[in-house]
Amino acid sequence: MTGIVAQNVGRTSGLIKSAGGGGGAWTLIKTLTASSSATLSFVDGASDVTLDSTYPIYLFKFINIHIETDNRNLMMNMSIDGGSNYNVTKTTTFFEGGYHAEDDSDAGISYEASLDLAQATGYATIAPNVGNGNDESVSGYMHLFAPSDTTFVKHFIVEANEYYNVNFSIKCFTAGYGNTTSAVDAIQFKMSSGNIDAGTIKLYGIKDS
Repeated sequence: MTGIVAQNVGRTSGLIKSAGGGGGAWTLIKTLTASSSATLSFVDGASDVTLDSTYPIYLFKFINIHIETDNRNLMMNMSIDGGSNYNVTKTTTFFEGGYHAEDDSDAGISYEASLDLAQATGYATIAPNVGNGNDESVSGYMHLFAPSDTTFVKHFIVEANEYYNVNFSIKCFTAGYGNTTSAVDAIQFKMSSGNIDAGTIKLYGIKDS
């Protein structure tokens, strides 16, 4: 079946080969593990991170991100100066692709205009109002397309599922672009306030098919 990722059993290189015809091969570049961390940053050329023209697509997977302070947003931003500043101008859109209360009292779909950015340099929300209970977390992934391109803006797409702080499951969709033709060479994740208590973010490079 085209595009299905093959098993990686026994491989040590971090390379996951895809069946011919689509999807490309994934290479694990870097894993960051939070421990009461204010930020988790991936900077090209630092700590064995590659975030340049080597790959046309980069994939960040965030796994069981657990926060220290209740009711805070998981957010991201971009840098064009090696992480000295995370302030790339962005236009984004955010909606809850589905939410459902644990007690079945409420469910639906919601567009959240208040979480959009319109030519703003602040951090983009990718999961709002996450809970900090012992079993509460957020997991998901973000695709970043051609960050080193110097002709086009920098598109990204995020999907996540979170344990909302008032006992909901919420599927979050964020998409947008960094409105810059400069190369983006660093990405940072953080909470709207407080630290990331635990969890893992993995960075993969995806080769052309």
